[in-house]
Amino acid sequence: MFLFFASLQFNDPDPVIWILIYGAMGAVCVMAAFNFYLRWLMIIQFVSYFSYCIILIPGFRHWLESPDRMLLFNELAKMQFSYIEESREFLGLVICLAVLTWLWFKSSSAGRNA
Repeated sequence: MFLFFASLQFNDPDPVIWILIYGAMGAVCVMAAFNFYLRWLMIIQFVSYFSYCIILIPGFRHWLESPDRMLLFNELAKMQFSYIEESREFLGLVICLAVLTWLWFKSSSAGRNA
């Protein structure tokens, strides 16, 4: 799923960042499929993504307070309102953080940690 997300980022305003974010998540998930976990990589990713989330909180809060939350799904709205793109990025990072948290707990019980 994350590798597919990475492939969709070529038309994003900041494609390199998001291809790297989703590509790294895809790599961690592929490794987890083979029961191989690089916990140090997961820590770096978690801290990086969480820090980026903090930067995006004002835009996400603006979207939550907006009268029309359906703008999140409107392609033209991201050009009109910067908080729409920030909210999408925030939610993408939250998904990454949730998966990283799940993989962290899964790696604790797997026994094969690096």
